[in-house]
Amino acid sequence: MNHPIECLARVADEWQQRPLTSEVDWATRRALLDWFATTLPGTRHAPATLLTRAFAATRGDGKAVCYVDGLQGAPRYAALLNATASHTVEFDDIFKDGGYHPGSSTIAAALAVAQDIDASREWLHRAIVGGYEVGCRIALAIQPSHYTYWHTSATVGTIGAAVSTAMLLGASREQIAHAIALSSSFAGGHQQNLQGEGMAKPLHAGHAADAGLMAGMAAAHGVTASLDSLHAPKGFAAATSDSTGNWEAALAGIGDWTPITRMTIKNHGCCGHIFPALDGLKVLRESVDIPLDRIKGIHVEGYGATYSMCNRPDPGSAQEARFSLQYCIAAFLVSGNVRLQAFESAMLSDTRVRDLMRKVTVSERSDIAKEYPAKRMANIIVTTHEGKKHIHFQETRKGDPEDPMSDDELIEKYDELSDGIIPKSDLARIKSNILWGNELPGKLLSST
Repeated sequence: MNHPIECLARVADEWQQRPLTSEVDWATRRALLDWFATTLPGTRHAPATLLTRAFAATRGDGKAVCYVDGLQGAPRYAALLNATASHTVEFDDIFKDGGYHPGSSTIAAALAVAQDIDASREWLHRAIVGGYEVGCRIALAIQPSHYTYWHTSATVGTIGAAVSTAMLLGASREQIAHAIALSSSFAGGHQQNLQGEGMAKPLHAGHAADAGLMAGMAAAHGVTASLDSLHAPKGFAAATSDSTGNWEAALAGIGDWTPITRMTIKNHGCCGHIFPALDGLKVLRESVDIPLDRIKGIHVEGYGATYSMCNRPDPGSAQEARFSLQYCIAAFLVSGNVRLQAFESAMLSDTRVRDLMRKVTVSERSDIAKEYPAKRMANIIVTTHEGKKHIHFQETRKGDPEDPMSDDELIEKYDELSDGIIPKSDLARIKSNILWGNELPGKLLSST
């Protein structure tokens, strides 16, 4: 077996010199725009809004922009709050094969460091690509068993943020390896705080960005750790999954393709395990006219996480509703989409939504479950009061590499989600600069 940390550090280090192809550069620009699309609305919600007061004394000096309060400060402060905001409204990107949201923490850390040191746009892109590469490949090594008890975006997110930080600070290949090793000890975030009540889930991404920054900064200044930290019998993979890691799968194709070109951009503002059902229901309703008042029942057959995480018949809050298949199906039928407005108080209390929720059920189907996580599928069965059954098998999710969002659809998502957060002129400049410019994003803001 190739030594995992050495292989991962080598490929990250190579991204500091190798040519950025037009495909990789454009994928990075799309990831950045998508990060702003999901981060800006999150800046107006708890827990990010509460953290500005909780950690005000730790802002420190620096040029990193905190989008929650519009002020500049130290990179760790900005990254903590920005990553928390980015993971709040459930629109952040996904590396589906690893069950991992890399953008929230990795881009938050990289952007904060780049702004603070006045890095070039090219070096920001290189650091993001390297952070995605290492994080996504580690996720491949430990999934799907890791997800039983751990939140990948919290754990692996720490490592992705550490790599991006170290790269921007000019770390050597060996120092990048130590950043990976150090951050593997800081990685945390369990499933109860992902699936249960409270505000901890967005903080998973915030902590990952902050802890990753700490590891990357320390390693870049010579702090070392065990380079066997990922694959040893008492290392990260063994402690958080059912093996010491499937490194053959994780390292397959390294140097030939890079994960940032295979990302999922979320089309719905809810748990990604609900997406196949929403996309399948959309296809079904476009082919068959099914009046809402004639629906007797809707049953969704999915994979394990569709049932274990999203079978929530009676969500009591917006956060719970984002993980309720019953709620999201009903809200989709009533409003036509599951975006930000679906989780506002008017929709949460809408009697039409509540009535439809009671008609929605979900179960795990073995053949669909066997294909997870490589494939995210669902079978939707709609039964009418007349006894008719309308069935559709959904093999893909909109936004996945197999059915990607177009550039126009991504821009539409950014325009919709960021509307009203900051002045339109600032929003337009951010979008234009990210997609076609060369300045660091965020320096153009007049105020948040």
